[in-house]
Amino acid sequence: MASFLRAKQSGVATDLSAGLLPGSFNPDELARYGINSQVSCLAYDPTRSLLAVGTSPSTFSPRGKIYVFGRDRVHRILQPPNPSGGVSYRQLAFVNHLLVSLDSNNEVALWDLETCTQTSKYSYVKVSSLVTDPALDWAFVGSASSSGDVQVYDLDRARPVPFRLGNLAKEVYPREMIGDRAGVAAMALHPRDIGKLAVGYAGGVVGVYSFKMGGVQRWYEPPPAGGMMMMRGKVKLTNVVWHPSGTFLMGGYENGVMVFWDVKEGRVVGVRDVYGSLDDLEGDKRDRVPLGRVKWACKGNNPDDTGLVVQGGWDRGEQQSGKKGISFLDLGPTPVYATSSWEVLGGYVKGKGERVVMEMPPGAEVVDYVLIPRQSPYFDGAQDPLAVMAMLSSGELITMSFPSGWAISPTNMLHPSLSFVHPFVQRIGVASLGRERWLGMVEKRSQGEAILKGGKVGSTRRKMVDVRNVILVAHADSTVRIWDVGFADEVENPGQLQVDVARAVGRFEDVSVSEVHMAEGTGEFAAGTKTGEVVVYKWGVNKFDGRDATTALDPKPGGLTDISTRAEPSLKEGLQPFVLYEMAQGPISALCVSDVGFIAVGSEGGHFSIIDLRGPSVIYTSPVTEFITQEKKSFSLKKSSSSHNKLEFPTAISFGVMTLEGDSYSSICCFVGTNLGHIATFCLLPSGQSYTAKPAGSIKTSGDRVISLSPINSETGSPATATGQSVAGLRSNVQTPGVLVAVTQSEIRIFKPSTNKGASKSFDDQLCDSARVIHPPNLPPSVVCLFGDRTTRAYSIPSLKEVGRASLSMLDPSRTLSCVISKTGELIAWNGPSEIAVMPVYGSGKGLPVSTDSLISPERTLPPRPTISNLQWISGTQYVSPTDLDLLIGGEGRPPSKRVVRAEEVERAAAGGGGYGGSSSQQQQEGWGDYLVRQVNERAEKLSFVDDAMMKLQEASSGWAEDVNKTVKEQKRGLLLGGLKKSFF
Repeated sequence: MASFLRAKQSGVATDLSAGLLPGSFNPDELARYGINSQVSCLAYDPTRSLLAVGTSPSTFSPRGKIYVFGRDRVHRILQPPNPSGGVSYRQLAFVNHLLVSLDSNNEVALWDLETCTQTSKYSYVKVSSLVTDPALDWAFVGSASSSGDVQVYDLDRARPVPFRLGNLAKEVYPREMIGDRAGVAAMALHPRDIGKLAVGYAGGVVGVYSFKMGGVQRWYEPPPAGGMMMMRGKVKLTNVVWHPSGTFLMGGYENGVMVFWDVKEGRVVGVRDVYGSLDDLEGDKRDRVPLGRVKWACKGNNPDDTGLVVQGGWDRGEQQSGKKGISFLDLGPTPVYATSSWEVLGGYVKGKGERVVMEMPPGAEVVDYVLIPRQSPYFDGAQDPLAVMAMLSSGELITMSFPSGWAISPTNMLHPSLSFVHPFVQRIGVASLGRERWLGMVEKRSQGEAILKGGKVGSTRRKMVDVRNVILVAHADSTVRIWDVGFADEVENPGQLQVDVARAVGRFEDVSVSEVHMAEGTGEFAAGTKTGEVVVYKWGVNKFDGRDATTALDPKPGGLTDISTRAEPSLKEGLQPFVLYEMAQGPISALCVSDVGFIAVGSEGGHFSIIDLRGPSVIYTSPVTEFITQEKKSFSLKKSSSSHNKLEFPTAISFGVMTLEGDSYSSICCFVGTNLGHIATFCLLPSGQSYTAKPAGSIKTSGDRVISLSPINSETGSPATATGQSVAGLRSNVQTPGVLVAVTQSEIRIFKPSTNKGASKSFDDQLCDSARVIHPPNLPPSVVCLFGDRTTRAYSIPSLKEVGRASLSMLDPSRTLSCVISKTGELIAWNGPSEIAVMPVYGSGKGLPVSTDSLISPERTLPPRPTISNLQWISGTQYVSPTDLDLLIGGEGRPPSKRVVRAEEVERAAAGGGGYGGSSSQQQQEGWGDYLVRQVNERAEKLSFVDDAMMKLQEASSGWAEDVNKTVKEQKRGLLLGGLKKSFF
């Protein structure tokens, strides 16, 4: 009976929601975008061109996750099969087709990038350092315990091996190697000689272990100061870093000091900090923060042109936050070791170039960073870096060019999920654009080299509808990014649009976006700020392309300013700044951009304005109190008196075309809802070349905040929004019978504007946080609401009968007010601080689908590892190949690794099926034992060839020396006899 009465009171004669079954309201989880908790570690693979992001546990994720991102929308999420709570990922590393992870439980796990599953795991004790190499099948695990041992994990066989290095330093420095000083602090593989591992102990000493010799080749210790060891056993070691050519070794210490040793002689060649040389260690009084990650980078393909990338080490007394960033110390070309003096070598490591600081945002400090090299995965990922990505103490990411430190926008460079923490998101909105309109909105922007190029998008369904849900994401740095969230189908335009609100406003401080809205027909966009400005953007070509034409503009409070000169120089075509409206009445609280050239704006200061973009001009502005009709004092006196004490301001705005109550014609209408439950109607009428706005009346609802205003056709149920087609019909007196569906925090109301009360339904148990009338494809319209108890419900039109409800326990209860609903029926809701879920409400209740994207690109192969130079070989350095290292660590009984087998298969394929030492049929039947024997025989044969050659060389050299001695003796004898002849004859 109540439903029947509501239908009569609302003025809607037919059941517009007929055909909706109660079981049809069953939300799916279509997709997730963002990072579920704080980022804890990063890793980049230049060979595969992939980025891995590890996270810490949070309320919304009991265990940390690993996200792997590739080009465009390629991504996979790695989770253990049996997750346990409270585990955070500490380190990630790419090795061939594997991803190696180390978590806070000291557990080393292997992940197969082809299947994106965990293949094995093993727990260690107090892991302080995990070292891998892209060309090796071994992971070296250093322990921070008092044992100070180094264990080895076989990545190919997914198991630990018996090979182990005990605490080598105790044999040389037993007194200093006690307690926490005895543990391994850092390790590093030689960048060229794979047979050497530098092991640094917390006590301060560093030893270079030779796998070939089976022991420490040389010890390196810090210099003495004032008659005692300055650091050994006193200041903890934090870093061990090789020079790219292996000429020098650097030890970084907790007090911010860096010590450089000559590897061959073991001599200290220099001591410095991030500011310069430290010749007087005893007089050093700086209070520095501990050194974080340090990498010895090399420029281009020249490993001898180097510089240090240093996190931390800055003086605590520095007040400028920008100086607390990442330091790049340009050392320049490495001197020729054989011909350089100690002074020259010392001058090189102390540096002559200036310190370049990659500045961080104010108030944030760097927690860790990862370099983005262009091609090579070697030299500790520091050869020819393109960019650096840093984790900040705030939990955000920042990407900067290297070494200049200029900020790189993640737009169209990184996956949209990464942009949620690059930086954090403050506000989201959604617009349902036509497919053709969205396909035409591809911005042309000057950008550098792409960061992520790997992976392949998995197979998806063809496009589902001709409408694309485009999300509007406002970030903390005042940028707004716009992109297609998709329908779990083919995303034909995966690109992102970006606008810089701070640049358009004309200042880069105190700019925070409070409201965003986009016209679904024209693509015009507007953003409102917390300081009372509204920036309007239109699609177009930048006539100032490539140059900064920004000029100082006089403020115009309450007026419009042409800001087309504030276009981004790098943006050739896209959303260009059009006009700036300085409302100056407090934060913008409501904003709506129509498809017919009007923009309505409301502010928390209690003002409302309508802008006509044809001029452009402000055609109406007024305080809210001037156009609303106050309720009589006899009704709800207590509630009314408390409401009058509050400042009333707009909270929801919508444009429509319909016939208002008492009119015989349709007109363009603007509907405004307030925080105190008033809903006002304006008529927009032609006036010369522009329009005028006239208040037509208002009603009072429940007295709560108005959340949503949706005009619909009362006969068909279709949207009655102001579009170009509906406005064109006004010329021929086409009438649109319409009603307005208004949702407040405590009720739904359907009425015929502007003063009819209509019909309503109250929410008795919960407050509504978000609502909208939706029009799903092939389904009738309904009202969908999201409540504070994390339930969503659907109501029919006009009876307002509950069609269905569902609980969404995965949502963040503190952010339901910030959730939005699309016109096609997708709920875009926050399920964490930096993650959203896209859920169509009329679905089948399915969970989040697993991504089918592929991370492995077969065409991307690992380049050969750099090796020692001819000069190093001649000087006596023994070359150890990866195969040699496999034998030294794994023993002779270890089968060849998958990497070796794959390499052999590639060689066979390149040779047309034939192999070295036999036919293809013989090699196909060859077992691993035969293979190993053949490899050993071939190596022995090659070594015998080398021995024969060396013997021949020795024999030739001996013969040459004998000939020289004989000639010299003959010359001496001839000279002596000649002298005697002259004397006697």
